[in-house]
Amino acid sequence: MYHYTKHFINGEWVESTNNETIDVINPATEQKIGTISSGTKEDVDKAVKAARAAFLSFSNTTKEERIQLLENIAREYEKRKDNFIKVITEELGSPVSFSEKTQYAMGLNHFKEAAKVLRDFDFSEQREHSYIQKEAIGVAGLITPWNFPTNQVATKLASAFAAGSTVILKPASQTPFAAILLTEVLQKAGVPNGVFNLVNGSGSIVGNAISSHPDVDFVSFTGSGQVGTKIMENAAQDIKKIALELGGKSPIVVLEDTDVETAARTAISNIAKNTGQVCTAGTRIFIPKAMHDPFVEKVKKLLPEYPVGDPKDRDTFMGPQVSKDQWQTVQDYIQLGIDNGAELIVGGTGKPDGLTTGYYSKITMFTHLDHNDTIAQEEIFGPVMTVFTYDTLEEAIELANTTIYGLAGYVVGKDPKQLANVAKRIRAGRITINEGKADFSAPFGGFKQSGIGREWGDYGIEEFLEIKTILGMPK
Repeated sequence: MYHYTKHFINGEWVESTNNETIDVINPATEQKIGTISSGTKEDVDKAVKAARAAFLSFSNTTKEERIQLLENIAREYEKRKDNFIKVITEELGSPVSFSEKTQYAMGLNHFKEAAKVLRDFDFSEQREHSYIQKEAIGVAGLITPWNFPTNQVATKLASAFAAGSTVILKPASQTPFAAILLTEVLQKAGVPNGVFNLVNGSGSIVGNAISSHPDVDFVSFTGSGQVGTKIMENAAQDIKKIALELGGKSPIVVLEDTDVETAARTAISNIAKNTGQVCTAGTRIFIPKAMHDPFVEKVKKLLPEYPVGDPKDRDTFMGPQVSKDQWQTVQDYIQLGIDNGAELIVGGTGKPDGLTTGYYSKITMFTHLDHNDTIAQEEIFGPVMTVFTYDTLEEAIELANTTIYGLAGYVVGKDPKQLANVAKRIRAGRITINEGKADFSAPFGGFKQSGIGREWGDYGIEEFLEIKTILGMPK
């Protein structure tokens, strides 16, 4: 049982100003695994004051000192590998193999990449008649989601520390323990007092307090569009800078030269990975009309290779939804698809056979539906995919772009020219061609209602900086 009813402020664990707590549930067992404090506006205020007091000294550290700090964090992070895997598997329901290869690894890679990028990062530039200086933005409020408990926290922290900004972190209340473990890592790595502060609690109280606090200079948020809108409203009151990484409804465009099995595996893995709780998940697949029937049969045949079950089992590919509420949301969308006349390829409502305990959904695919249907346009955040056919590639590209989102996109095929052409024309922030390798130095973020700003690598560091021009600088 994890029991953490204190916040981390100014280098120490302190009591909350509130006695209320929030239970954390293991979604695979539906059992309580711990509690956290339900933070208050007053707790946030204490954290902001600590971050503000630490800002002057931390922002004036040298680049070399911050590189050393990031490297220290990466080393300490690696020492806690088994702990991170265990905690993420328990609080999120992430299959243990995914917790190790993706969840844990992504967090580590962000700290390593930030240290690497920082070596060649220029904080000043001399032009003919001006001197340009990049300075740490100030106190940053970080509000992170539950679906990637280390990845989203690490990319924001690594960029903030690299830039010289101090932070207040509010992790998701469904998955807080990975962030608490990371706090212990930061302590051990020697992060100065006040540079990092952690306040647990609800988004409506703690998140709202951070985004509306007059002494917070920048808010970096990852989550839903609805909350992103609220943060924009709060930040507008004092013209606060924000970065938002929001939802997605990403297309997968399959070219005619793709073999059917590749198309089917790409589709299944995209919606089943992390139980479909991925903002970049390819949830709309566009296949040539002639491929439809073979594709449907191949999906049915391959589905047993992607087992749903106990996250502690290394053979499990897909675990449960994070919570009962999220499970119900997914069920409602599936039922809506059925009610609206979409044809069910696989899956459907209810839990998979043999799984009576845990918030498990079935891997679900629909075909023969209108592209404007709700399940084809709204982010479900579960293992639900819609399948569409096209006659021409132009038609596929047009439909791929017919959504309010623009976070990611995928192109599958063999012809290099066609692959490049489609990738360049999808209106989204990150496009993956076939099995394109992850690049932690490349910018991550979305077009349209998928967000504002970028994370990862040098682009992520830039978000935590302000640009100053000095005219007449003596040479």
